[in-house]
Amino acid sequence: MVPTREQALDLLRKYNTEESHIHHALAVEAAMRHFAGLFHEDPDLWGVVGILHDIDWERTTPTPDQHCHLAPGMLREAGVDEPIIRAVQSHGYGICTDVEPSTNLERTLFTIDELTGLIITAGLVRPSKSLADLELKSVKKKWKDKAFARGVNREIIKQGAERMNMPLDDVINETIIALRPVEKSIGM
Repeated sequence: MVPTREQALDLLRKYNTEESHIHHALAVEAAMRHFAGLFHEDPDLWGVVGILHDIDWERTTPTPDQHCHLAPGMLREAGVDEPIIRAVQSHGYGICTDVEPSTNLERTLFTIDELTGLIITAGLVRPSKSLADLELKSVKKKWKDKAFARGVNREIIKQGAERMNMPLDDVINETIIALRPVEKSIGM
């Protein structure tokens, strides 16, 4: 089964209660839907994957190496299709799983999961506290500051852009564009 957006949100909320995690899922959903359009893929499917990608996050916070390992059982119990489960697992490639991203959907999720956090943080430190006036050059400046959003793994984003066959600047810019319309729903 490919869950509807509402079913995916209900399933995510079944296992996650922190609003920051819900906001992150909504940010990743928006970026995934945007990139699906660029790749001429199904935005509903890509959005659902964005919502569900961290379904096991709160259950694995004490043991981060287990992230992406509980998700398959949670998703199978709900009857979710195997390609979605594989995509969820692949976003942890090289960190907590050995499921290598091999499709446009998986490569995009792998890349933008980290990138959304950097962009949102860059927007929050602007005087406007908004993405509306955030530009690529501002994100690139923050990118170079290793103390800024230090939890964001920039190497994964770079590797992901290469896997997507897109210049890093284009991936960053498209993600900014994708997040602007949803900034209120992602806690900005």
